[in-house]
Amino acid sequence: MKPDSQSVAEVLSALTKEFPNPKTELIYDNPFELIIAVILSAQCTDARVNQTTPALFKKYPTPKALSEAKAAEVEKLIHACGFFRAKTKAIISTASDLHHKFGGKVPGTLEELVTLAGVGRKTASVVLNQAFDVPAIAVDTHVKRVSHRLGWAKHPHPDKIEFELKGLVPEHQWAAINGLLILHGRKTCKARTPLCDRCSLTEWCAFAKARGETAQRSRPKASSRKKNKGTVSARGAQPSR
Repeated sequence: MKPDSQSVAEVLSALTKEFPNPKTELIYDNPFELIIAVILSAQCTDARVNQTTPALFKKYPTPKALSEAKAAEVEKLIHACGFFRAKTKAIISTASDLHHKFGGKVPGTLEELVTLAGVGRKTASVVLNQAFDVPAIAVDTHVKRVSHRLGWAKHPHPDKIEFELKGLVPEHQWAAINGLLILHGRKTCKARTPLCDRCSLTEWCAFAKARGETAQRSRPKASSRKKNKGTVSARGAQPSR
């Protein structure tokens, strides 16, 4: 059953109380640094990216500088972020497009951002949200997982989930929803071991309700047979005589 606007508002209110400042944890000084950091953050923690980018941006502070970089040098700098060869190719290509197509400036529209090599809707949406204060919803693995568990989304594809969420969440809260769901996913609604017993959203969560019902059904019923007074509960103990 599709969530109603009231329950969605209550979930957002509960999350906002828990995470009053749901901003990205990536550290950056300008839109160029942000877009590169977001690309590097794929399959990598923000903390690791934040440890990596200072040296990268010190050596390549502009799109022009990074576009002219040697791949081997960039690979050394970002090796700790994982998938370093693919990410090196992506960020150099992105920098090249920024330099040659946009005069070294990061564009401020979704349509322009997704024309950049290495940039999809998720990365573009994060940049719009954080760098330009433009309402957008970026669907990463945390947003996808929490949205599914809440019953807010059904589709497996991030682009479809984005539009499902846009149909539920008021536009003025699109920017906040990313940070809220990401932080909740990292802290509580974890992939393998969701901490439902500590979660503030169980009242509205389809996953938690189903999980509770399953646990209730699987709980063994208490036996109505009376124990022999001479027996004890320890395995292997013999009745007294």
